Amino acid sequence: MSARPMGSATISFGLVSVPVKLYSTADTSSKVSFNWISPSSGTRVRQKYWDPKEDRLVERDELVKGYEFAKDQYVIFNPDELKVLEAQATNSIDVTEFIPFEAVERLWLSKAYFLGPDKGGDRAYRLLSAALRKTGRAALGRYAARGKEYIVLVRPLEEGLLLEQLYYPAEVRSFDEVPIGEADVKDAELDLAVQLIEQASADEFKPEQFEDTVAARVLALIEKKIEGEEITSAPEVEPEGKIIDLMEALKASLDSGSEKSGSRKSAKPAAKKSSARKAASK
Repeated sequence: MSARPMGSATISFGLVSVPVKLYSTADTSSKVSFNWISPSSGTRVRQKYWDPKEDRLVERDELVKGYEFAKDQYVIFNPDELKVLEAQATNSIDVTEFIPFEAVERLWLSKAYFLGPDKGGDRAYRLLSAALRKTGRAALGRYAARGKEYIVLVRPLEEGLLLEQLYYPAEVRSFDEVPIGEADVKDAELDLAVQLIEQASADEFKPEQFEDTVAARVLALIEKKIEGEEITSAPEVEPEGKIIDLMEALKASLDSGSEKSGSRKSAKPAAKKSSARKAASK
């Protein structure tokens, strides 16, 4: 089933225009979510708005928007005034410069969207993707939509394009705010840590090796509940003894990794024997 576009835009650089469509990169339909239910009626409850000063419920059509300029002091805006405040939605991605892929740290990334060519834009779309791949660069620019203006990065993805929405500088905290303590790194510990990393290293990211086991367990328990079974908590597992000494922890980790590697190697011939027995039985 083809993805449905969320909107459209035009990438503009120089005198070149590339009409594109935006698609969500995520599929959240498999997420497990719960609703608040009234136990007496079995009905899903609805949110209400309460005015504590007037001690009454406020209907949604009575509400207006306001900005808190001081503690508990608000300036109120009507719908027409709010429209004036909004950025004009040009739906144009105006490229200001082209920068190397690695120039933008991951902490700046807010959201990501797939980009596909819009009507009549196939050739220009393919050309931009190929040019960005060849130069190793991404297009940095501004995108005005939904009443706001965003910093965006358009980068190549496979044969197409990806739009990354970035945070503004005021929205990103400095790492200087994070206390990291004081400690010396010993050469012997560093060597063991490097060995441990090399032992568990891989050359590419394979997301298919990961599965949301918590969601699978929750869904299985929900199915039991639907069938009328009681859900009971599993017995708590006693925590393993912690190795306090850092050197000992590194050595134990390396030994554990070696054992796992050895067991994987020894398991391969057994698997072949099993396959052979299956073939013989046929």
